[in-house]
Amino acid sequence: VQLVESGGGLVQAGGSLRLSCAASGRTSSIYAFGWYRQPPGKVREFVASITRAGGTPSYTDSVEGRFTISRDTNTVYLQMNSLKPEDTAIYYCAAAQRDPQLVWATWEYDYWGQGTLVTVSS
Repeated sequence: VQLVESGGGLVQAGGSLRLSCAASGRTSSIYAFGWYRQPPGKVREFVASITRAGGTPSYTDSVEGRFTISRDTNTVYLQMNSLKPEDTAIYYCAAAQRDPQLVWATWEYDYWGQGTLVTVSS
């Protein structure tokens, strides 16, 4: 499975961006998608996840109500509204072959994209 993110860029605080992640290869093996981010100088952190079947999504508290994860057949999206400077990070898409027992845990995901940079200016 290969994952390719797109949609990152520079945006002012309060603005919006929509990230996309296109999956290719053995996509039938994917059970769930996740979005993670890595702010400058910090560790990678969980943002959101959703099953490939489109079940109830999960979000980290800091983005709840501002970000929305969605998917179609082989693409997962992250709609980001009301962006804040602290949302600045490299955003990574991930895919899991099994039902993640801990949706926030990086080790639950088997495939990762190369990342796309989101910069939010104040």
